[in-house]
Amino acid sequence: MMKKSVALLWVGAWLLVGAPLRGQAALESSIRTRLDSLNAKSSLYAKHLPSGREIAIRADQPMNALSVIKLPVMVLAYREAEAGRLNLDERRRIQPEDLRRGSGLLQTFVPGLEPTYRDLVTQMIVTSDNTATDILIKKLGRERVNAMLAGLGYRETRLRMTTGDLFRRVWERQDPAHARMTDREVFERGFPSDSGAAARSFALEGDSTQWLGRTTAGEISRLLEQIHRGELASKEHSQEMIRILRRQFYSSRLPQRIAFRAGVAHKTGDWPPYAGNDVGIIYHQGGPTIVSVFTNQNRGSFFDLEASIGKIAEDLINAWGGDS
Repeated sequence: MMKKSVALLWVGAWLLVGAPLRGQAALESSIRTRLDSLNAKSSLYAKHLPSGREIAIRADQPMNALSVIKLPVMVLAYREAEAGRLNLDERRRIQPEDLRRGSGLLQTFVPGLEPTYRDLVTQMIVTSDNTATDILIKKLGRERVNAMLAGLGYRETRLRMTTGDLFRRVWERQDPAHARMTDREVFERGFPSDSGAAARSFALEGDSTQWLGRTTAGEISRLLEQIHRGELASKEHSQEMIRILRRQFYSSRLPQRIAFRAGVAHKTGDWPPYAGNDVGIIYHQGGPTIVSVFTNQNRGSFFDLEASIGKIAEDLINAWGGDS
């Protein structure tokens, strides 16, 4: 009778531990299938903070960060403010040579607008504003962004250039003589639209020497977790960064299917239709959950790419939503 009772206890323990493990394996398998069904280079890292459960799919592979690299620029801005080297309430007049194409609203205003540096940080994240981004990179220093990252132990995450430099590279691919174009000339000309433009754009997105920034799903998730835990700045500024991330304007990826169930503090990165990234913190019942998804070199439907990222977020909170 004693042996039978012990055996039953072992079976019960296996069921209690084994069921979550089986569920975790099924969750990872489902997410891997979603990523691998895309005709794109992809990677993912997800972590359920209360339990420590993780899913890592090619999470150490360097990826084209695109505008996700604006996250460490934001972090440095708040650290500089705390060190007394940046006044977030100081106003900065926008000049014609500051304007950048791509994402953001500042390019739509007549030069002369005077936002504060806090406004510029907010727009860099909320609307992924490239004008705001390059003003901040110039103010803070690209080298200092990377020095901060190196000092924090990040080996792969680096800011490689400004958005103005990147857009000039687009024109250089058409004709090397365009390397002499000023930032204002690049802005005025927009982007090439000739018959070879799409193929050159795809090749540029895949060329790691031409990336705005690089990172891995694992490293950028660690940065998000550090922001969440208040390890990179004061409690007040950490909470302010989270509030800004929760105001993200673009909602077609991680929040797509969970917007009415959870709050998402996130940052996108785009080179449509060839790349679409989204990284963030999902605040949900049983959460929070960190998730970073990168898709580069996409040859398939961009609609399907975004839908897959939305389904992955839904998978995660369905599986981890009841945990505590």
